[in-house]
Amino acid sequence: MIGKHTLTMVLAELIGALIVALSILYIYYKFVIFNFWRKREVFYVEPVVPTGNITALVTGTKQIGVFFRDVYLKYKDHRVIGTYTLFKPNLVIADLDLIRTVLTKEFTSFHDRGMFCNEKIDPLSGHLFLMPGKKWRNLRVKMTPTFTSGKIKQMFPILNECSEELAKFLNSKAQMRESIDIKDIFARYTTDVIMSTAFGIKSNCIEEPNNEYRNNGKKIFKLNSVVIALAVFVPQILEIFSIPITDRRVTRFYMNMFRENVEYRQTHNIVRYDFMNLLIQLMERGYIEPDMNDDKQETNKSSTVSKLTMTEATAQSFAFFAAGFETSSTTATFALYELAQHHDIQDKVRKEIDEMLVKHGDLTYDAVNEMNYLHKVVNETMRKYPPLPLLNRVCTKETDLPTMNLRLPKGTLITVPVLGLHRDPSIYPDPEKFDPERFNADVIGKRHPYAYLPFGEGPRICIGARFGYIQTKVGLVSLLSRYKFHLHPQTRVPLIFNESSGILSAKGDVHLIIEPR
Repeated sequence: MIGKHTLTMVLAELIGALIVALSILYIYYKFVIFNFWRKREVFYVEPVVPTGNITALVTGTKQIGVFFRDVYLKYKDHRVIGTYTLFKPNLVIADLDLIRTVLTKEFTSFHDRGMFCNEKIDPLSGHLFLMPGKKWRNLRVKMTPTFTSGKIKQMFPILNECSEELAKFLNSKAQMRESIDIKDIFARYTTDVIMSTAFGIKSNCIEEPNNEYRNNGKKIFKLNSVVIALAVFVPQILEIFSIPITDRRVTRFYMNMFRENVEYRQTHNIVRYDFMNLLIQLMERGYIEPDMNDDKQETNKSSTVSKLTMTEATAQSFAFFAAGFETSSTTATFALYELAQHHDIQDKVRKEIDEMLVKHGDLTYDAVNEMNYLHKVVNETMRKYPPLPLLNRVCTKETDLPTMNLRLPKGTLITVPVLGLHRDPSIYPDPEKFDPERFNADVIGKRHPYAYLPFGEGPRICIGARFGYIQTKVGLVSLLSRYKFHLHPQTRVPLIFNESSGILSAKGDVHLIIEPR
């Protein structure tokens, strides 16, 4: 009896201590942490303990871009909106001039994304997109020559070959007027393109949809919603507990694959015009030799003496793969989804494709770049469905936000709600309407230059934008030149976005009916 009584007393004391601790934590959150914006007289959204304003992200009930779109559209008149991501203050910038200030004018105060990047815990996180400070700047200088038009032109035959395989694969389905999941089809195409250009491997995902390359590609984006929220807003927690954002099996797969291919090329003296060849140059020499026809002639010998290590080079090829295959495949998917609903636009872009193929005699790099209406279609697709639906920055030194009478301390998180801007009816009238004419030169001229941010802006603008455009366009040209597409009755209009993905992608399959021209 005494033992039971003692146990009851101990339990009661533990429960009491826990209640006291939680109460103290609650009071600390409520009156200290959540006092940040009130103290600075900034409009803020009322937070809750302990998630702040991001309960929907932690529970996985809203896609991260959709969440910040809703915040932006509801409160945009305030120019800046104070929010809390768990225990960290996060300023959502709703004013276009202030967005330009953060991304470009005051870049030295906002040069980092503030997201998880730890090469010891996660070797593949040490890439250009995530890197902070000087490491980012040094690597950016080295990497810039890999994405000149001359280098991409050299890679064009690889894209052309993959697009031909894609078109041939769909021929029998078109003859039968079958339903196809265009989202899966494009993901297989872009996986083949990037595997070939980034790793020098013919992955053959178009023919073999369940092979190891496609399966490992899928694993990259299978992230828990809590891990996504932590990686974006509170990476310190992942670092404390040594939690990588990349699946360890995926890391092993890509590290081994890259190393084996580099060693094979070096042993057999193989030179192939692809991204891997450029990374090998950075590993062997520390700089990339320019081509005679490159639009950037200078080398970066003097500014970048250090060479890339095998791990650093692998991380860059991995980032190129992860960013390149998913963003381009979703953009191409959304483009065909819209064209399947708007046959007048589909016919117009097909007419332009036909004319350019006749003019150039074949699908060439120059032919694709002369397809102006196709360019507008792709731009309008990324307007309505920006692959990266928000941009993150962190205040890297205490700074004043001009015209706001607001001093931001170092470490303050910044979010630019790209999807919100792109769906704002005051910037893009009738924003749900798919209208490529929004990208006519005269219409663009009337818009604020920071109202369209599919690749970001400023010094951290996406380095692979050119490649992303060309890969997406080549895939679309190869299909639209041969086939017509209609919306399948089971495909949702409008589409629902996948809540568990940081990239804006459709939830579930996107079925279209394909038929020959």
